[in-house]
Formats: sequence, structure tokens, C-alpha cells
Amino acid sequence: MATVFVKTFEPPAPDFGEAARYAGLPKTAAVPDTLKAVFSELSPALSYKVCYAEYPIARNGDVLDLGFAAVQSANLAINLDGCDRVVLFAATVGLAPDKLSEKYRRLSPEKALYANAVGAERVEALCDAFCAFLAETNATKPRFSPGYGDLPLTLQTEIFAALDCPRKIGVTLTDTLLMTPTKSVTALVGLKNSP
Repeated sequence: MATVFVKTFEPPAPDFGEAARYAGLPKTAAVPDTLKAVFSELSPALSYKVCYAEYPIARNGDVLDLGFAAVQSANLAINLDGCDRVVLFAATVGLAPDKLSEKYRRLSPEKALYANAVGAERVEALCDAFCAFLAETNATKPRFSPGYGDLPLTLQTEIFAALDCPRKIGVTLTDTLLMTPTKSVTALVGLKNSP
């Protein structure tokens, strides 16, 4: 059984343009002041937590044994080409975006939309920060999540069992394989073979 680590990050620099993109605004549109206000309202309540573990990779034909689960995925196999280890991780910014979106659902649909968009930008920024942390000491491949390509979403069950996400960072998995808080991500990052 691999050791599961928990790491808390400082808030990454905001990318308002990316948050606006998540809100469905055109690239040429100016970032609305309301979006920036929602970001300011959310910021103090956000947490930036990641739990992760490292596993060896073994290949058996077209099946990848990832240490915590065996999976058949041509897309993941391509992504992990040249890797001998994989880091499995779960990241979350907490319940604040869900709560603020629910608060504004009837009061201000615009602010509810922006709360979701800011939450999405924040968790993606957290994932980028975690991958940069891994890249400080490893040659890495791009992260790859269940539901991408042919990697089944059902892998979430094994991921949650391996990382103990509810106890480690407070993320739970529903019967329909959705995560709570919703602004959470699970993914695998391949570590390239040593030269």
C-alpha cells in the first residue's frame, strides 16, 4: 500500500480571463467587475489541498497495472509512454464555490455562474501548481483524468479507495461518480523513466 501524502498550497495567482472563459464569455470580452467581486468574496473561504501517492507502472499487453488498479486504456497508455511510475492525486478548493453558487442561485444567476467559473479556474490553477511541484524533482507527463478519452470514469472508485479522499481532503464520491465538493479533480501524472 502506497503512502498517501497531503499538501496544502498557497493560493495561485488568479487568471480572470480563464475564469471568464469558464463562464462562457467571449475571449474578446472584458472581464466583468462582477466576476472580480465574486472572486474577492470567494477567496478567503477557499482551501487548496491535494492528496497524492506514487505507484509503479507495469504493462501487460494493453492493460496497465497502476499499482492501485488495473485499467485498459489506449489513451492513458499513450500518455504514460516512457514512464515507470505514476502519481495519483486528488485536489480540491473546498465547498465555498458550491455554497456561494447556491446562495446566489435565485438572488443573482450571474453571480452564481461566476462562483462556478471562479471555482473551476481555482481548482485548475491548483492542479497546475501541484504538477509544477512534481516537475521540480521529476520529468513529468501531462495529467490525465478519468473520463478523458477512453479512461473510464468508473476508475474514480479505485482512486478514492487508494487515496482515502474523504478523510485526507474532505472530498466524497457520489453513487453517480460525481465529486463533492464539485470543484475537485482527480488525475494521474506519469513520471518519466530515469535516464
